[in-house]
Amino acid sequence: MHSKKGNLYLIPCPMGDVQPLAVLPISVKKAIEKIDHYIVEHEKNTRRFIKTIVPEKKQPNLKFQEINKFTQPEEIPAMLNPCLEGFDVGVISDAGCPGIADPGARAVHYAHELGIKVVPLVGPSSILLAMMASGFNGQNFAFNGYLPIDKSERKRELKRLEKISKELDQSQLFIETPYRNNQMLQSLTENLNPQTQICVACDITLASEYIKTATVNSWKKIKVDLHKRPTLFIIQGY
Repeated sequence: MHSKKGNLYLIPCPMGDVQPLAVLPISVKKAIEKIDHYIVEHEKNTRRFIKTIVPEKKQPNLKFQEINKFTQPEEIPAMLNPCLEGFDVGVISDAGCPGIADPGARAVHYAHELGIKVVPLVGPSSILLAMMASGFNGQNFAFNGYLPIDKSERKRELKRLEKISKELDQSQLFIETPYRNNQMLQSLTENLNPQTQICVACDITLASEYIKTATVNSWKKIKVDLHKRPTLFIIQGY
């Protein structure tokens, strides 16, 4: 066991097909240049990202451990062994910032328990970028992840979130599986009050980026295809 532990770096990556350094600071490139141990969602995706941002890095030297929804809690502490041996480790999500709506958060939790220094690096977060662009209350908001698939359960949840938003002046964010985005927007316009505001933030940071805020009534007249495009939905009750 080394007396000096390595750090756990939380390394953001682009949220789509865009040149990494167009959306990432140079500190991300410098971190990847020196780190050979990684905890990732998918090794193949991460190798491609690393090759793009640091093409000269020797890929055979890299060591990956995958963390996803199938990873058992008891498996995670061992992923941090390189830190205990004095090596820095990078956590990389498939898109955006690790640890936010991302299984890498579990590795961060154990890092704190093991006394490993956690270093978050600056990068694109779809949640914050969508809130910034929405015009809604940026001082009080909540991210709710995925809503129920069942139509009746989804309706109840939407009405509940709308009520909370109106009573607390709290913006409510959520996502959907990309191939069901159009159905989600339809659910919003069918089940929310006409004066409730909806922000749709799609393909954030990409050339095809689409961000628009309007009332439920207005959205009923807007034609936009969100199919298979990463999208964040935000509602604000009034």
